Amino acid sequence: MARERHESSVTSVSWIPSEAIEGLSKIPFEMGVTHYDQPPPDRLVDLEELRRTDRCREANELRAFVEVEDGRIVGNGYLGRGHIGATTVRIGPAAIRFPALHMPDIQQPPEAGPTSVTFVQTVGGRMGIPTPRPVARKPFIQFWPSLAWTTLELTINADGSAAHRLVGASPFPRHWIYDEDGILVEKSGVVDFSKWAGEAFGARTPWGEVDSPAVVSAVESELERAMSAQIMQKGAKPAVRQLAEGATLTTQGEAATEVYLILDGVFAVEVNGEPIAEIGPGAVVGERAALEGGVRTATLRAVTKARVAEAAPGQLRPVEMDMLAETHRREHADA
Repeated sequence: MARERHESSVTSVSWIPSEAIEGLSKIPFEMGVTHYDQPPPDRLVDLEELRRTDRCREANELRAFVEVEDGRIVGNGYLGRGHIGATTVRIGPAAIRFPALHMPDIQQPPEAGPTSVTFVQTVGGRMGIPTPRPVARKPFIQFWPSLAWTTLELTINADGSAAHRLVGASPFPRHWIYDEDGILVEKSGVVDFSKWAGEAFGARTPWGEVDSPAVVSAVESELERAMSAQIMQKGAKPAVRQLAEGATLTTQGEAATEVYLILDGVFAVEVNGEPIAEIGPGAVVGERAALEGGVRTATLRAVTKARVAEAAPGQLRPVEMDMLAETHRREHADA
C-alpha cells in the first residue's frame, strides 16, 4: 500500500486590544507614540503580511505532518515556526521600528502512537525597547518588557483528521486561534496586564520553569463584531466597568436597558438559576431588555475578572439589536 502524508496546522495571533494596558505603561499609547492594534481578520490569509504591517505582535504557527502506511503512522515532523513582529515608535513625523526579541521556539518531542501523533509548540518574544518598572520580587526592577507567548497543541490522526487546543499562554496580550483553514475559532478569554508585567519574566516563563494555563472562549458572531465597532467607535467613549470574579453584571428580572460589550473576561449565562452558556470577549449582551420592556431575561456572572463597555440602546441600530435578540432567544430555547 502506498505511503500517505497528512498535514494540518493551528495558528495563534497575539495582539494588543484598546485599553488593555494599565498604569504608567499606557501613557505612550495614549500620546500616540506607539499604538494599540486593530483586531486581526476573521480569516487568516497572509500571516507574514499581518506581521510585516505591524498588525500583530507575534504568531505561533504550529504546522506538522504524519506519514501513514497500512493504516499505521510511520513518520512525523514539525513544519511550522514562530513569527515575531516589531514595535513602531512615533516621534513627531518620524516612525522607528524596533525589532522584537524572538525567543527560541520550543518544539516538544512528538508523542507518537500507531494511529495519532501530538505536537506541542511554544512561541514567544518581547519588545525590543527597554521599559524599566518596579516588580514585587528580585531583582525588584525589571529593565526589559515581560515575555509574551502561546503554547499550542496539535494532534493529527492516521485518517488525516486533526484536533488542536491552546494549552498555555501569557496573561497579556490577547491571543486569537485559527484552524488549518485560517478560520478564527477561539480566543483567549482574559487579559491581565498587571500580572503579566509583574511576573512574566525569568523563571516564570516557558524558557524558565513554568507556562500559564489559558482561558479560552468561543468566537462571537459577525453581527456582534459589527455592533462592537459601533460601541467602540472613535469619539464614542463608552463607560467601561471592571468586575471582579464572581460579580454579577445583570440579574434576571431586574429593570434595566443598558447594552454591554464584553471587552475582557468570561461570563456564565444563567436562566432561572441554571447555567446555560459561557460567553467571552466580543459578545454583546443586554439587547433583549432594551427591546422587551426593560427587564433582564438572564443573569450574567463573571467567571473571571472582567471588563465591559456600556452603551445606551440609542447608540445601536434597531435592526441589528432585533437580529441579535432573535439569536439569543433561540440559544436560550435550545439550552
